Amino acid sequence: MSKEPEISHRPSILAPAGNKASFLAALAAGADEIYCGLRQFSARMEAKNFSIEELVPLTLLAHNKGVKVYVALNALLKPNDLNIAGELLQQLERHVKPDGIIIQDLGFVQLARQTGFTGELHFSTLSNVSFPTAIQKIKKNFGVHRVVLPRELNIDEIKAMATACPKGLDLEVFVHGALCYGVSGRCYWSSYFGGKSGLRGRCVQPCRRIYKQNDHKKRFFSCQDLSLDVLVKVLRTIPQIRTWKIEGRKKGPHTVFYTVKAYRILRDHGTDPKMKKEALHILSYALGRSGTHYNFLPQRPQNPIGINNQTGSGLLVGAVKGTKQKPFLNPKEALLSGDLLRLGYEDELWHSTIKVGKYVPKGGRLFLKPILKKNPEKKIPVFLIDRQEKDLEDMLTKLEKELPKTPVIKSNASVFVARRPKKSGKKNGIISDLRVYRRIDKIKHHSTSGLWLSDQAVKNLPKRIWTKIWWWLPPVIWPDDEQKLKGLVDSVLNKGAKIFVLNAPWQTTLFTHLKGINLWAGPFCNIANVLALKTLASLGYKGAIVTPELGQKDFLSLPEQSPMPLGIVLSGNWPLCISRALSNDLETETSFTSPKGEAAWVRKYESDYWVYPNWKLDLGIKRKSLEKAGYRLFVHLLEPIPKDVALKKRPGLWNWDLELY
Repeated sequence: MSKEPEISHRPSILAPAGNKASFLAALAAGADEIYCGLRQFSARMEAKNFSIEELVPLTLLAHNKGVKVYVALNALLKPNDLNIAGELLQQLERHVKPDGIIIQDLGFVQLARQTGFTGELHFSTLSNVSFPTAIQKIKKNFGVHRVVLPRELNIDEIKAMATACPKGLDLEVFVHGALCYGVSGRCYWSSYFGGKSGLRGRCVQPCRRIYKQNDHKKRFFSCQDLSLDVLVKVLRTIPQIRTWKIEGRKKGPHTVFYTVKAYRILRDHGTDPKMKKEALHILSYALGRSGTHYNFLPQRPQNPIGINNQTGSGLLVGAVKGTKQKPFLNPKEALLSGDLLRLGYEDELWHSTIKVGKYVPKGGRLFLKPILKKNPEKKIPVFLIDRQEKDLEDMLTKLEKELPKTPVIKSNASVFVARRPKKSGKKNGIISDLRVYRRIDKIKHHSTSGLWLSDQAVKNLPKRIWTKIWWWLPPVIWPDDEQKLKGLVDSVLNKGAKIFVLNAPWQTTLFTHLKGINLWAGPFCNIANVLALKTLASLGYKGAIVTPELGQKDFLSLPEQSPMPLGIVLSGNWPLCISRALSNDLETETSFTSPKGEAAWVRKYESDYWVYPNWKLDLGIKRKSLEKAGYRLFVHLLEPIPKDVALKKRPGLWNWDLELY
């Protein structure tokens, strides 16, 4: 083995853990840090996750080995979640002492202060901190210690974020694991199709399904896994990148162990060709989808949507052969006793899992149970989704014996009550309707109007209405967009603009000063509780348009508690998600349909792709109740409809009756 040069910058490897076995596997593999979730307020609620009692001995063991532990509380907080979330923070502080928590909701910033939580605060990728000056704002105003960068950034954009990073703030970058089609924090697809919100950790992955456009049926939105593998060496040259993050809290111990092991080799011995080859070999057996570098290399970007690749979770090991009555598998890889296989994709209702009973050599024959599906595909894919070799089992057993015995946690008689801000007292203010347009020629000058900020709008808007327009900023701003947006903001300010709707809290950094400006937080800020509203007020916001994801009870309770005037999206075209990628086989401005007949279309704005359903959000029949509750601004999002798309007339109540899970 060749001698490694001295590493001046040695980033930590952060491993996922969705259960005890995966936690121990991360320790066995030599992870520097581990992140895991509780059974509440985690963005991966489909993982088993942990109770406080289970986390105590595991964290003690990790700390004894010099490994840090972070708890993911990165879910959207609803109005009545605050006391429960605060109680959890107190329990964590008292019993677990994690090194930090990972959050997306601004309410947790306030709760951390109120509960006296002493660990670090990390902003999740769901927070959508996507442009450089936002980094400085976050350190100054929130006391955050780390920001998890979006997966969509390329290396030049990562360097721009790092250059802007102030002292005392670390950056964390994903290096491996599943990719979401939508930009994190800007996907509502699962919620819109059935109330299970990705922002609440309950995404059912509708982007993984088969969709039909014209005569083609394909998985147009199903992404490959991110795998930077040997490219991670570039990250070692950026000192602000303190952590390499591996995604996978739903993965088993085998995947966690081998992925961590591979990236440790790439970090510590990445210049040795033999060691690099070994690391890549290990990654190929980590039971993941086929990998992509995505946008990491700007000169050679890769489209993450591989419609010709199998993108089911797990390692593809073959396809079912034989007949429905006597099916079998000739595996491409040797199978071990205890291996867990899945037949078909997760979204196919008939899919099933089987446990391998004995060793099957590569190319051997494994007989399967008769297939119950009425019309099976000619080639049903088979994925290896979990494995636990004896050597790994022995390591985990040894570590489990090292777990310290901890006293039983007694229930706390006291109940945490969040300190809420003073109410605004403006329930009886003027009620307004705000119609938000993409095109200037559609604006009706007699009404209160909003306009998405763009070059076209700045060039062509009549001077007489500059001061009356509510200027809307985009939900996502990439590093290369920042200066352009700042220039547009300055341009409209110089022409008398006074009212702006910002769709990320840190978009205030695009303004040189806020004096005399009426700032509202837009619906993409995902605001759903009074402590998040209190944080916005401290940043200079005068009002907020709440997230449209909420259900009836939460919508109606929020204005009564709010320290500022509230608005709501009453009707219009709300996107299923916003993405930075599009399949080469999918046409924009053309309808496509889901297996259940739900139709949608894609439109490109700037460098992003907006996916819209072919029916509108419409809470119009609930308006009187909303006015009575205290809402004073009613927003209507008016999107130009493509010629080939026919909107359906169907209830647009979203989660009003379903509630938000």
